[in-house]
Amino acid sequence: MARAPTERPLAGLMPRTVAWTLDAACLLPLVALLGSARMADAFVRARVAMDALSAALPRLLEQAIGGVPDPMTLARVWLTDPALAAASATLHSALWDLLLTPLLLYMLLACVWTVGFEASSWQATPGKRALGLTVVDRDGRRLRSGGALLRFLAAGLSWLTLNIGHALAGFKPHLALHDHASGSRVLAARDRPPMPAWAWAWLTILGVAFVIAATWGFVWMQATMQAAMQHVLGV
Repeated sequence: MARAPTERPLAGLMPRTVAWTLDAACLLPLVALLGSARMADAFVRARVAMDALSAALPRLLEQAIGGVPDPMTLARVWLTDPALAAASATLHSALWDLLLTPLLLYMLLACVWTVGFEASSWQATPGKRALGLTVVDRDGRRLRSGGALLRFLAAGLSWLTLNIGHALAGFKPHLALHDHASGSRVLAARDRPPMPAWAWAWLTILGVAFVIAATWGFVWMQATMQAAMQHVLGV
């Protein structure tokens, strides 16, 4: 016989977001450790390929300015250039490794982390537990391993919708897309504020870190483009 649904309210978007970032902060160092060797190799290959492409730019510009009669012929020359093709293939492979290695590692670790904790007696990952959140099925019961795995896999739908599926948790009845798909619920803490002061402070730190990282990335990109142009023009 199914138990009556719990009287605890469903958790909103903000505490769930804080919980996810806390779990991610626990997993990312492990991702960096396990993927460091492959990512370092990919970074070296990307640098070598970029150097090769930069070295080829003067010749390519000379062909574009006056050495080749029309754009189609120029394109065929570039596509059949052995050095250019090799450098492009190496760069493509390196960039995919830099992108996929941390992503796949994070997905694997997050699966074990999430399913293991949400199917445990905690009924929550450490991040959710810090906010007093609890994951249950639609009848308020503890998830089994299969239910927790289904919920994790269904979360992919929320990511594939560019987080619109997650954003649904910000509106009543506070159910994300993967909650609907997996028949699960995230219950808010009882007798405590949904967003304690430390959670707001944590979000502020993350916001500042994001702005700093974005600024650094923009400055680095500008410096890289400027150095490339100086190399091409021989300045």
